[in-house]
Amino acid sequence: MATHLARTCDATSASGYSLKWTWSGWVKRSKLGAEQGIMGNKRDDNNVNSRFKLYFRSTDKLGWECKDSTGSDDSSFESNMLFRDTNAWYHIVLIYDTNNSTATERIKCYVNGKDLRTELGGFSSDDQASSGFGTLWSSAVANYLGTSGNNSGIAMQFEGCMSHCHLTYGYRYEASTFGSFDSTTGEWKINTSPSVTYGSQGYFLLKNDNSVTDQSGQSNNYTATGTLTKTEDNPSNVFCTMTMGGAAGSYQLSNGNLTCSGNSNNSWKYAFVGQVGANAGKYYWEVKLITCNSHNITGVIRSDKVWTNATLYSGGGWNGVQSSTSAGGLGIYSQTNASMGGALYIGGSSVTLTTNDIVMYALDLDNKKMWVGKNGVWADDGSSGNTGNPSTGAYPLWGTGEFTTGAHYLPASSIYYTNSHTYNFGNGYFGTTAVSSAGTNASNIGIFEYNVPTGFTAWSTKGLNE
Repeated sequence: MATHLARTCDATSASGYSLKWTWSGWVKRSKLGAEQGIMGNKRDDNNVNSRFKLYFRSTDKLGWECKDSTGSDDSSFESNMLFRDTNAWYHIVLIYDTNNSTATERIKCYVNGKDLRTELGGFSSDDQASSGFGTLWSSAVANYLGTSGNNSGIAMQFEGCMSHCHLTYGYRYEASTFGSFDSTTGEWKINTSPSVTYGSQGYFLLKNDNSVTDQSGQSNNYTATGTLTKTEDNPSNVFCTMTMGGAAGSYQLSNGNLTCSGNSNNSWKYAFVGQVGANAGKYYWEVKLITCNSHNITGVIRSDKVWTNATLYSGGGWNGVQSSTSAGGLGIYSQTNASMGGALYIGGSSVTLTTNDIVMYALDLDNKKMWVGKNGVWADDGSSGNTGNPSTGAYPLWGTGEFTTGAHYLPASSIYYTNSHTYNFGNGYFGTTAVSSAGTNASNIGIFEYNVPTGFTAWSTKGLNE
């Protein structure tokens, strides 16, 4: 969500102050090492007075700050806990209740059902709220989601995904209202329909899509600055995203860490790898080439080779369309007006991959096979000339001898120069563009451009558990 939502508050009383409210939301980070606002409230005249914010600090710790009418802190905290998992959803609940007689109960923060102060490492700083100190909610104040305010205006926009965001104005609710621990797995699970009273300023936003229409019944609709992109990724089904396995410099990830971009470095040594791996099961995904003036390399790599051998091409294992098992990588490279090392064929003819082509992958870790295709057509197996068919298990491009028994595999890619490509692990988008015509998918997990082969599913937590 590289944008933010805003709404001007209503004057609900002569003073417009509230001593009690609760905020709950699920967030999935994309960018680390930078201050990013989660939610906030500030005067719309850029005055420093009477504002608050819940945000990720540049240290990747969670922070809270509430200013009084002079612009000085009334309350603040900074967690000791680090929030650096860019593939996980964090459920955050902030309780503001300054009428409480116990100081440590006036501001409470929970992460995935646990008290940040007492169960998750505590705070490196903890300036507790003054008794009876109210936060300002009036027609001079704007309420924000996905950003927060400072003394110079709007700043620190959140980069990532948000889902099921609640504000209960005038009411205190514990984290157990919005989620619960699974009695078998211990996993903290979302409550999609909590029984709460929202109050005059309350809202329920981003319920099941990217709509900014308030679902609380209070008609507190918000306005988006920028464009919200819908994703199938959600707290109940986490889809694979990419991270920089050995990447450095100005190599970049964007669009929810699904778009991989290179720079002017003429080396393949920097790898992007998926954050969900598997050693069993059957998975399907797609990669759209954005630019490929020179080599883009996509495929899979063994998890034990990511850090010890981040070079995915020269000396590292990518060799045309096949890689040595010792290097742990299997994949293809693309280049404008160049065939795939003379080794990739569809219908008996060598294939060129270029800008806007969509590469399909089908990985069968149960039987140690993998297929690749282009724009809806599967490639030949490279030896007999027969067209691959993942649904029947016939004619894979890679077979048993090229996999390591028992190894975990991750999606992976390397980029040469300023090329870029973007993944669809079932999110339904390539970057910010939705698939043009969704293919069939018997597993009903994820949305893809082309038909998912029979027996295959998305690379997501639900897919792993099938």
